[in-house]
Amino acid sequence: MKKRVLLVEDSQSLAAVYQSYLDEKGLFIAHVETGKEAMIRILQSPPDLLILDLKLPDMNGMDVLRHIKENGVPTQVIVITAHGSVDIAVDAMQNGAFDFLVKPFDGKRLVVTVQNALEHGALTKEVASYRDTFARNHYEGFIGESLPMQSVYRIIDSAAPSNATVFITGESGTGKEVCADAIHRRSSRSKKAFVPLNCGAIPRDLMESEIFGHAKGAFTGAQSSRDGAATLADGGTLFLDEICEMDLDLQTKLLRFIQTGTFQKVGASKLEHVDVRFICATNRDPWVEVQEGRFREDLYYRLHVIPIELPPLRARETDIKLIMDHFLRTYSREEGKLFTEFSVKATEMMMDYDWPGNVRQLQNIVRNIVVLNNAPVVDESIIPPPVRPVSPSPSRAQAKAGAVPVTPVEVPRAEMLSSAVDAIKPLWLIEKETIEKAIALCDGNIPKAAALLEVSASTIYRKREKWLDG
Repeated sequence: MKKRVLLVEDSQSLAAVYQSYLDEKGLFIAHVETGKEAMIRILQSPPDLLILDLKLPDMNGMDVLRHIKENGVPTQVIVITAHGSVDIAVDAMQNGAFDFLVKPFDGKRLVVTVQNALEHGALTKEVASYRDTFARNHYEGFIGESLPMQSVYRIIDSAAPSNATVFITGESGTGKEVCADAIHRRSSRSKKAFVPLNCGAIPRDLMESEIFGHAKGAFTGAQSSRDGAATLADGGTLFLDEICEMDLDLQTKLLRFIQTGTFQKVGASKLEHVDVRFICATNRDPWVEVQEGRFREDLYYRLHVIPIELPPLRARETDIKLIMDHFLRTYSREEGKLFTEFSVKATEMMMDYDWPGNVRQLQNIVRNIVVLNNAPVVDESIIPPPVRPVSPSPSRAQAKAGAVPVTPVEVPRAEMLSSAVDAIKPLWLIEKETIEKAIALCDGNIPKAAALLEVSASTIYRKREKWLDG
């Protein structure tokens, strides 16, 4: 696809010369003579590159440049002027110009500058796209920037616009309902209802009624007709959580409902039709459930169209600090407490823990800390078990080890100053040693070390590569 260039030049002859220089470069070049025309074109369809003469008949070209910067228009700008002062060049660059050409200039200079500007624009768009796709740390209720979560976000982005059934698996507390809700909110059904139903929390003899509803008098206590989740979710999304808990007989009826979109209320003869998107979830392995005869194979294949496996928190180490900081701020605000951050040791303790209960357990631990304590910083002493290991007090541990008190030795001041000066190291070396020490203390786990150092893992990878290159 040809790159689009807009040339803003009030001189027809010069515009023709500039276009002749660029004729063989495979560009689509449009020409306007005034700043007003340029602004209209830019708003209608931003070009890849704007070649802008600063001296225009109706306004100063710098006003066009400022307009582009203020409105965040994604276009590269090359400024042309007959007055090559340093002040004008600096002003143009500060207002977002890629480069600056002083008249007269030859064709070769123009071609090289145009090619560089277009390449820079393409790279800028690629970086922005990368950030949107891979650098998200908050996403539709999720908090996390780790690679496993970026993969989940991309699947949700792809699956949401479709009506295909989604099967979410993952341990308890990983956020299966959050995932289902994210798919619904990103879909064309977002303005309709999202109806969650936990198949493991409802007695088996009431489950059919909960899904399909019941007619008046269908069973003892059914004093009036009642709509089920299927009817409530019409036009929207029905989320069946812990679906592997469902009785085999009801699985047969669910299969027919999914295939035809029709169902009957309990105790009714009328066939009803709804338009529902199905999302289901389980904390078990659904294929194992099929092999052991607890889950229908045909229902499995009907539901298992787009699988999403949510990673456990222990596989998302870079996310633990993000999540615990988020909950600390949230609950401190709710409870009117002073907490603003975790201490270094408290952070390390939280990140060393395995979190078998995943995000839900982490959420509850942080709430426990906030409700039962009040201080600006969360110290490791107020982190509750099982996150904080129970260990003997330092004095008792020293006694058991037969520790002997150490008497401090006085050192002459001159000698201390000399030693202090000799100990001064270059800043880059201190940074290198700090990072390497953090990695060693984290047993080579770079994401964990990055979280404790409060930098991104990619920063550490980049610095290590630089050090290796010498």
